[in-house]
Amino acid sequence: MNEIAATPLVAAGTGSVFDMFLSASIVVKLVMLGLLAASVWCWAIIINKTLLIRRARAAIEDFENLFWSGNSLEDLYHSLSARPTVATASLFVAAMREWKRSFQNAHASFVGLQSRIEKVLDVSIAREVEKLESNLLVLATVASAGPFVGLFGTVWGIMTSFRSIAASKNTSLAVVAPGIAEALFATAIGLFAAIPALIAYNKLSGDVAKTQARMESFADEFSAILSRQIDQHAGQRSNAA
Repeated sequence: MNEIAATPLVAAGTGSVFDMFLSASIVVKLVMLGLLAASVWCWAIIINKTLLIRRARAAIEDFENLFWSGNSLEDLYHSLSARPTVATASLFVAAMREWKRSFQNAHASFVGLQSRIEKVLDVSIAREVEKLESNLLVLATVASAGPFVGLFGTVWGIMTSFRSIAASKNTSLAVVAPGIAEALFATAIGLFAAIPALIAYNKLSGDVAKTQARMESFADEFSAILSRQIDQHAGQRSNAA
């Protein structure tokens, strides 16, 4: 009767996450550290952008309440031009600055003034949106590449496990399990970095789009107001002539 070698049961692993990291190969360790650093960077961006967009929305609310309160454009311009402005306030200051430059010369023509004001508003919107969107591509990159980087660590860890099997000529679970656990841990860290980055990127991109739409709406309304002013001044100048 052939003798059957009994394989001892392997108890459930009691190693901690830190122990798995320490026992991983150098390549898997580098993958884990890189993904953890990317996760920390993403969370810093998420917090910063959340606060920045919140401040921009609050500034838009405050400015629009002030703008539609009935104060004169000149008084509002003088009060805002003396301090840094953001969002719609910066649009207003830039457009009013172009407006006042056109009136510095009493004989200046109004031809093209409306077009210049609209270009100034467009450039100001683009600058404000650029501030809000900066570093959002980092979130998109981590969200798309994080799982694949973690998968690379997983594949490398499994390769290490197979090499351990070949070297020891032992297919016992005690030989295979540690390497596979470390490999799967790399994938888990990749998902840990990618999932919040993906959710935050979609949320923050939507918030930036809403803020941009609100600034564009104000720019259209303010451009219409200045257009009426241009027509009025042009009519007064033609009557005086």
